[in-house]
Amino acid sequence: MKLTVCLFAIALLLSCNTTTKKVEKKEDKWSVKMANSVLERYDTLGYYNGRTRIGWSYDIAMLGMAIDKLGDIDKKYSDYLSTYMDGMVMEDGSVPRYRLDKFNIDLINPAKALFTEYKETRNKKYKKAIPQFVEQMKQHPKTQTGGFWHKKVYPNQMWLDGLYMGSPFLAQYAKEFNAPEWFDVVAKQITLVYEKTLDPKTGLLYHAWDESKQQKWSNPETGQSPNFWSRSMGWYVMAIVDVLDFMPEDHPQRAEIISILQKTCDALMKVQDPESGVWYQVLDQGNREGNYLEGSGTAMYIYAFAKGAKNGYLDKSYLDKANTAFDNMIKEFIKNDENGIISMVNICGACGLGGNPYRDGTYEYYINEKIVTNDCKGVAPFIFAAIELDR
Repeated sequence: MKLTVCLFAIALLLSCNTTTKKVEKKEDKWSVKMANSVLERYDTLGYYNGRTRIGWSYDIAMLGMAIDKLGDIDKKYSDYLSTYMDGMVMEDGSVPRYRLDKFNIDLINPAKALFTEYKETRNKKYKKAIPQFVEQMKQHPKTQTGGFWHKKVYPNQMWLDGLYMGSPFLAQYAKEFNAPEWFDVVAKQITLVYEKTLDPKTGLLYHAWDESKQQKWSNPETGQSPNFWSRSMGWYVMAIVDVLDFMPEDHPQRAEIISILQKTCDALMKVQDPESGVWYQVLDQGNREGNYLEGSGTAMYIYAFAKGAKNGYLDKSYLDKANTAFDNMIKEFIKNDENGIISMVNICGACGLGGNPYRDGTYEYYINEKIVTNDCKGVAPFIFAAIELDR
């Protein structure tokens, strides 16, 4: 009897210890630490980081979608996105803060959350909302070569950013709504922008391309913008690994897209800063005065490297590269306060081309745009990367 009681006590103790370790492990995850820090600072996603008005915003939604991926740990993480989306989408599926006629490809990215919310809540309003974003892409203006303009106000221009904003949504729609014609459209966008923005000497991609070659920032011979911006290439490689989640194995351009990913990631590794192990704002000019180590591009590359290696698109060595770069990212960009709340520093606030005041795409332009702490465009990829690496 004593032996039985003793064994039971030992088993109970081991069980408690195991449970404690599991709880500690989850709380120790960098993804959870960052998500908790976001929730501690902002109880509502819509007003994140000083926003004064809740909008249908690509970056806010991306952060919500990143945090939502932790919903299996605690429902509060999924609720954070759900509360935002519930306020955005009306019962008839309309989204008052979205306008199709702007033909702004950035406004497609939040629509990915419609798939998530419909699956999680089965609320039909989210399913009703999806077709309007597909309709935008049916009508969206294109270059003569078939590439989606970045926005109506940027005619004849493809930006790398736009590949992440539109392509994963269209690929998911193609799979889940049995509309395979969109796979061909997505493949066209990925391969076309690669062809038009590629620098064959370095393998890097310029931020944008102007088919008309009329913009002051465009090369009069190629139409390319003049510099390699860190985050724009991050958007591109993230777009590819996310699109491949949905693209059929037998799609005729799948192998070409994977090859593009491989060549692009190899090019990025060649411009990784050897001292810090992360990446600069202007990728190929690390030693130039004013350039700085930038957080969002770094996090995006790590996510793409990790996901690409795990899914067999990249060589397995990229998983080690991702883990090492993640360690470097923590050292370089993550700061703790006295309460254990973490922040991510050195995130480029925003960069674009053209507009008013005019953004000329020069080196001086990219290094002088505002640098932000805890910007969504760095924090969300950080969470994605941490989840992908299970760090």
